[in-house]
Amino acid sequence: MHIASLARLGLDEAEVEMFGEQLSKLLDNFEILQQADTDNVMPTAQSIALNNVIRDDEAADSLPASDVLANAPQRDGDYFRIHPVLGDS
Repeated sequence: MHIASLARLGLDEAEVEMFGEQLSKLLDNFEILQQADTDNVMPTAQSIALNNVIRDDEAADSLPASDVLANAPQRDGDYFRIHPVLGDS
């Protein structure tokens, strides 16, 4: 309950008990993993091969500004108009 309070989680008593049991089981599993012999296992950052699924970057013509700005809530000529995110102006 103390950790839930620190994290500002609004848990009732039933949730505290349920999550407490789950956390206890999780910690038991980590204890079991600590007993595994990993002396001859090479460290790895990735257990499976990574494949790039992004297409090649190829230059292409841009869309016309009128198409890009067609659904803009506010515009200023050929630019989007947005509320300031930094400063007061």
